[in-house]
Amino acid sequence: MTTPKDSLIEYPCDFPIKVFGEAGPDFAQAIAVVVQVHAPDFDAASIEMRSSSNAKYISLTCTIRATSREQLDNLYRDLTSHPMVKMVL
Repeated sequence: MTTPKDSLIEYPCDFPIKVFGEAGPDFAQAIAVVVQVHAPDFDAASIEMRSSSNAKYISLTCTIRATSREQLDNLYRDLTSHPMVKMVL
């Protein structure tokens, strides 16, 4: 188990997560659903979106109120295993 001293992050804190995938009509909604499982207070309307130069890909920045390393680990695990996601930072 990780103790608070093992982390460089002080919880709770606002934590931005960037999610990249192919642009599609359901991408942002699908990602919002995954994020809200781990951060129920996340507001999908706060998602920042940027398209690639050719509009084939989109990046979403979802800023959550992170409460623990375990929460972030579980969220990253679910996002990286999602079939629509290419990369998570």
